[in-house]
Amino acid sequence: MELVAIIVGVLLLCLVLPLVWLAVRRVRLMRGGGVDLCLRRRFLVNDWHFGVGRFSGDKFAWYRLTSFRIGPTVVLDRADLEIVDRRPPLRAEDFAIPSAVEVLRCRRRGPAPTQGTDVELAMSADVLTGFMAWVEATPPGRGGYQRAS
Repeated sequence: MELVAIIVGVLLLCLVLPLVWLAVRRVRLMRGGGVDLCLRRRFLVNDWHFGVGRFSGDKFAWYRLTSFRIGPTVVLDRADLEIVDRRPPLRAEDFAIPSAVEVLRCRRRGPAPTQGTDVELAMSADVLTGFMAWVEATPPGRGGYQRAS
């Protein structure tokens, strides 16, 4: 009987520890100046992922909410970023991104492995204001913000 109790206890611990890790990770990211937003890299599928974004100098790091990875999932460099499109969420996306006011499609202009790759960011109005201010605040002489027409 004691062996069964120990096995059940170990199994419960194995189930609870990952959930605690995800909760602690999210709290730490948010306390460090993170913002809630959704990101999508594949556009043929309704593949939105919740996450936390953090601004750090010229980099915008996005951490997927349900990932055990310590580092960011996607990193966008301000100098290599181009905003291609801005739109409201589609009707089919309402269930995936309920709090989003705007969806931005961004293209990376950087070096070969990521050049030309698009990502979409869905965010609320206040996060959008902060993101646009960050994008447009490129220091002089660094290439600068470009918006596709």
